[in-house]
Amino acid sequence: MQVTSSVREPLVTGGKTYKDVTHDVARQVEGKPTIGWLLGLAVSIGVLLLGFIAVAATVWEGIGMWGLNKTVGWAWDITNFVWWVGIGHAGTLISAVLLLFRQKWRTSINRAAEAMTIFAVICAAMFPVLHMGRPWLGAYWALPLPNVFGSLWVNFNSPLLWDVFAISTYFSVSLVFWYIGLIPDFATIRDRATGIRKTIYGALSFGWDGAAKTWMRYESVSLILAGLATPLVLSVHTIVSFDFATSVIPGWHTTIFPPYFVAGAIFSGFAMVLTLMIITRKVFKLEDYITMVHIELMNIVIIITGSIVGIAYITEFFIAWYSGVAAEQYAFINRAFGPYWWAYWSMMTCNVISPQLFWFKKIRTSIVFTFALSLVVNIGMWFERFVIIVTSLHRDFLPSSWAMFYPTWADVGVYLFTFGLFFTLFLLFAKFFPVINMAEVKSVLKSSSEKVNK
Repeated sequence: MQVTSSVREPLVTGGKTYKDVTHDVARQVEGKPTIGWLLGLAVSIGVLLLGFIAVAATVWEGIGMWGLNKTVGWAWDITNFVWWVGIGHAGTLISAVLLLFRQKWRTSINRAAEAMTIFAVICAAMFPVLHMGRPWLGAYWALPLPNVFGSLWVNFNSPLLWDVFAISTYFSVSLVFWYIGLIPDFATIRDRATGIRKTIYGALSFGWDGAAKTWMRYESVSLILAGLATPLVLSVHTIVSFDFATSVIPGWHTTIFPPYFVAGAIFSGFAMVLTLMIITRKVFKLEDYITMVHIELMNIVIIITGSIVGIAYITEFFIAWYSGVAAEQYAFINRAFGPYWWAYWSMMTCNVISPQLFWFKKIRTSIVFTFALSLVVNIGMWFERFVIIVTSLHRDFLPSSWAMFYPTWADVGVYLFTFGLFFTLFLLFAKFFPVINMAEVKSVLKSSSEKVNK
């Protein structure tokens, strides 16, 4: 008999046993690829190869292939960079912060969210490297390396260098956290496998034996990594916001950017987690593990962070008016009513209005509405970064230097390349790695001792 709370809905439905959890998750790794998975992988690789043409053209010809000009020196590249970094934020919050707060509902979604973080950061890192034009001649100079050229050092006062440290630390900690969590599950698959698969998963499991002392060390390391990763939830996008906030460009020079960017990153990150998990639960038949409870709780996080982002938008207008600085006031009027008005109002509709629909429980607990709104939120967050960057640059202090930005096929192609790369990596992960953390899901099963002994 399964024991469930009379107050809270169970996090795992269907009366699952420990054996059921192992079978339901491991069968995706052990079985043959499904038609849906193969079709998704084919589309992702197709987009990846299509986008690679733009990447190759950019590397061969230089960043003159992009739509940049003397006035708008940053555009789609930095927009996409900030967007991808934001996408990865939910993984750290779910895996680290919710672990420290002992939130049990994280157990079914943390593995995929952590993988999403790693793949999103890889996609984000492409844009600064490509923007160097000839990265093989000097990409390594972004690091403070000892050299024989006298005092040729990076500018430690530059937020762009802080980005290098923040993103590399973020990626390293997230990768270690993700892999540590995979080790017990790799051992489970190893024990079920034969032949070459047993050898491969045996190597990946690092000799895990499941002893009490091993579990104690595993839990200790998880808590330590969670403690190290939690500051990254706040620091990474704060430092990304400093790329803009420390400048004197109207529309950028504001102290609200750090909390505003962090809330926006969590907002878009949870939206992408929802997009991926709704598809994953359907394709891999994991509805008993990724339940409506998980989806509703993530929707609540989206309501909260979306409301914070909406308040930030309003605050920006108020501060621009209150400052009395004509250039600052014009920057925000230009956003709303200038040539890029369509981007601004798309941002407002997607990020401020659409998340408020989740206040209605019927919408909050609807798979179709949740999936549609998660896509809308991520579209809106892309427009937010575009509005902040392009509309602030294209009309600054000097009317004589005003210019418009128009993306080229190379801009669009490089963006498509990152989409192809992201979904190719995620689909490969979902097939060859356990997409749900079996060990942690078993810890939230409330079973009688009779069932556990069986």
